[in-house]
Amino acid sequence: MPRFRLAAPLALLAAGLLAGCGDSEGKFAPTCPQIALLAEGADLTRFAGQGRDILDRVLEGRLTGIDGTCQAARNGDLVATLRLRAELRRGPAAQNRTAQVPYFVAVLDGERIVDRRSFTLDATFPSNVDSVRLTGEELELRFPERADGRYRVLVSFQLTQDELAFNRRTAAR
Repeated sequence: MPRFRLAAPLALLAAGLLAGCGDSEGKFAPTCPQIALLAEGADLTRFAGQGRDILDRVLEGRLTGIDGTCQAARNGDLVATLRLRAELRRGPAAQNRTAQVPYFVAVLDGERIVDRRSFTLDATFPSNVDSVRLTGEELELRFPERADGRYRVLVSFQLTQDELAFNRRTAAR
């Protein structure tokens, strides 16, 4: 079974960002895994109570991208280093100026999930500011030597059933 290690939190997008360059010995960079945001989970809308009006919104969020690099480790493993970018906005129903937003990173081999880890983005909204842009902590993914592009990495907010249903309803419009 492949070995994966996810270090300190943060998520990911765009394999193009991870198509690293060659090393100092003139070797080509290894093939990086495809890394993407899960479409249904890249947006978050939290409501207060059962209402679904705009005035009932506590928090809105969007995963906006992933910055990263990809390189071969000395032992031949592939190391992808990633940093997630997100935007959060307080809604009219927000009661405080902080938010904790869970997200996950999943590694797939074909359609099979071989590793999945959960993390949290912590936000503090300064006085008179209702929108913040966040850059998460660095996340390191290790893949076995000769992974040859067989793995995919998906990142998503960790949504409740209601939040996922809301995303599906609004995406259908």
